[in-house]
Order: sequence, then C-alpha cells, then structure tokens
Amino acid sequence: MFRPSSITRVFRRSFSSSAELKKTPLYDLHVSLGGKMVPFAGYSMPVQYSAGVLQSHLHTREQGKASLFDVSHMGQLRITGKDRLQFLENVVVGDLQALDSGEAKLSLITNDKGGIIDDCVISRYDDHMYVVVNAGNQDIDLVHMHKLLDNFNGDAAIERIQNRALVALQGPGAVDVIETLAPNVNLKDLEFMHGVFTPLKLQDGKVVDVILTRCGYTGEDGFEISVLSKDSEMFARALLQDPRVLESGLGARDSLRLEAGLCLHGHDITADTTPIEAMLAWTIGKRRREEGGKKRVGFVVEGAAAREGAELFDGNDKVVGHVTSGTFSPSLKKAIGMAYVDKSSGKLGTELHVKARNKTQKAVISKMPFVPANYYKKE
Repeated sequence: MFRPSSITRVFRRSFSSSAELKKTPLYDLHVSLGGKMVPFAGYSMPVQYSAGVLQSHLHTREQGKASLFDVSHMGQLRITGKDRLQFLENVVVGDLQALDSGEAKLSLITNDKGGIIDDCVISRYDDHMYVVVNAGNQDIDLVHMHKLLDNFNGDAAIERIQNRALVALQGPGAVDVIETLAPNVNLKDLEFMHGVFTPLKLQDGKVVDVILTRCGYTGEDGFEISVLSKDSEMFARALLQDPRVLESGLGARDSLRLEAGLCLHGHDITADTTPIEAMLAWTIGKRRREEGGKKRVGFVVEGAAAREGAELFDGNDKVVGHVTSGTFSPSLKKAIGMAYVDKSSGKLGTELHVKARNKTQKAVISKMPFVPANYYKKE
C-alpha cells in the first residue's frame, strides 16, 4: 500500500533543522495551490498537493501529460575564465573537454578518498560552464570548490547564481507544452542532456528568457528551466494554465526517481560511497576506476516496502547489505528499493531477505531502472 505520510517522515527526519527555513521564489504559489509544506534541505518545500502523491506520480508517467516541480532549492553555479574546463576537471570526475556547446552531463564531485561529495549536472556554453548541484550540499560543494580554486594556477572563477529560480516540467507531454511557448527552438533537435538559452513566449504575449535544458530526475522526457526569480511565479502559473500540466511535489519526485533507478545523495550515495560501488563508473575516466567490495543494486520486495537502513540477509541469515531507498511503486504496483550489497550477493535474480514492519520478506535483486526511461533522442 502506498503511504505518502511515510515519505513526509523521511523528508522531516533527513532534512529538518532548527534554523529558520528558506523559501524559494515560488513559495507563495505553493501555499496558494494548497501545497503541504515540509522542511527539505533547509527550505520549506511542497511534498504534495490536493491530488496526492500517487496521482501526481501516475500523471507524470501518463502519455500526453506533464508535471511541474519546483526545484529552485537546487544550487545554480556559473564557472567562468579561460581555464574553466581544466578547473572543473579538478572538481569532478569525467571528461568535460568532449562536451559540445549546449551539451550537459551528469558528473560527480569527489573527495580525496574517491567518496561522492555530490552529484551534479554540468552544461558547457561558449563563455561559461553552468552547474546545478543538490540543495542540501551546495554550501559544502562551494567550500570544496573554493579550496581547489585557491590551489589552481589557471584563470577560473565561481559565481553562485542567486537571482534565478529552477523548475522541472516532466512527462511525455512536456515537449508539447514547451513547443507552444518556444517558437525559436526546434525541439526535435534538442536531445536529452542538451540545453539552450532562449526566450519563451507565454499565452498573454509576455516573454521570459530562460535556460532550457532537456533533462530531469523522473525517467521521463522533460525539461529543467532556469528563469529569473522575478518572472518565476508568472512563468509557473502560465505552465499550469495548460490542462496537461499538474503541480507536483517532493513525494512524487522521490517515487519517480526511485522507479527510474536514480540516486538520492545522502541516501543512495554519500561521501563514503565511491562511484564504482554506486555503479556510476560510466561517469568517470578509466584512470580512476578500481574495484570495490560492494555494489548498488535494485530489489523488489514481496510485501511492504523496506525502509532506509533495513538490513538484507542471505539464505544463511548473514547480513550482506543495507537498504538506502525504498517505496511502493505506483507504476509497478509493488514495493521496490535500492541497496548496497556484497558483490557476491548482487547478481540479478538473487533471493535475499529483508525486515519490513517487523516481518521478514523476500527481496529479489532486480534490474534498474525498474521503469524504462523515456529520454528523447533524435532518430
């Protein structure tokens, strides 16, 4: 059974703080739409709206439909200077030199032990690099980056972008919605993980300038759109005027990303997790690859969803791993999760056991993503 309240508890437990919560530029919009606000990464964010998490989740997967998420709590950075590429390659794993202008890629910020400080999306443009980092890690990321910059001999500078909001329009119908607003962009040529600076023309004729990146965190086609904070509520309301678009919150975003097999930093990846263990070796160059003793896997449970921290046992009752994320999948109508297990226990089809709600249940190692991705690629 799907329990949105359990998602709310996870957010409160993981990200609440005694400090005063920050508000995104869209806070007033969330409240006016009846959003249920919860603490998340130091911000007051909507976990769900009146439609509920389950309906928001299914709407995002439905043909011809799209969901709008506020992700303005994420950190937006601009890296400039003639040696910006070389500097960023000191910060993240992988090859940035190979990126074309307008192309983006997922990368990892790692510490000196190879642990994952954060995951981020980096876009290359003609005169700068645009970087989006996780909300809860942006201060840590900036301290780490400035420390590296102090020891960098080239020409580079880091700017924290503080006058822009960020929204994500996700779902099979997202491209049709944006197509009505973007007369200057041929969306058939804009593949997944590519972006462009462009004006969008709203229904009332007003124009907003945005960074339009075809990417997302749901496994569906969609866009992340950076817009000036002063224009953000007007822009979001314009998107929501389209009958195909539904406002959605953190709860649906979390269940969607888990179905898509995507990691949540602080849960599925941490500063103690290496890219190899996290099955993210594809993000790094060969020079940094080495074998680890555990691996990230997906699993399906016969029964209730297993919670983060639950232990996984083999047939001899030996602990072979622990759960990092678990939920009921609205698309598959079964409980799914991610875990780290010993490599010997991580083969597809391996039967393990996990305790959920004081009951021992079978957990079968399964292929990820649980729901096939629908990212757009030119034919």
